[in-house]
Amino acid sequence: MELEIKHEASASKGRFYMENNNKTLAEMTYSVAGSDKIIIDHTEVDDSLRGQGAGHKLLEALVTYVRSNNVKVIPLCPFAKAQIDKNESYHDILV
Repeated sequence: MELEIKHEASASKGRFYMENNNKTLAEMTYSVAGSDKIIIDHTEVDDSLRGQGAGHKLLEALVTYVRSNNVKVIPLCPFAKAQIDKNESYHDILV
């Protein structure tokens, strides 16, 4: 099942997510930490999407977003931190 990644944001929070029939199946949430920083605080993937790379796709969407908006990232979420740490091509987004 290939789901579209959506993004929603407010002045203080945001998320990249996938949904099916209005049910969120995967999401990566963040908090805004000033005009040029966000804190990735949580990633969750429904069991129905496990093993399909949903978390990686969410992270890729977030990376694309922060690069295009000149925003840096503080990855507090253990999943996001581990993926960013082991992928040198993501190191440019770190604070």
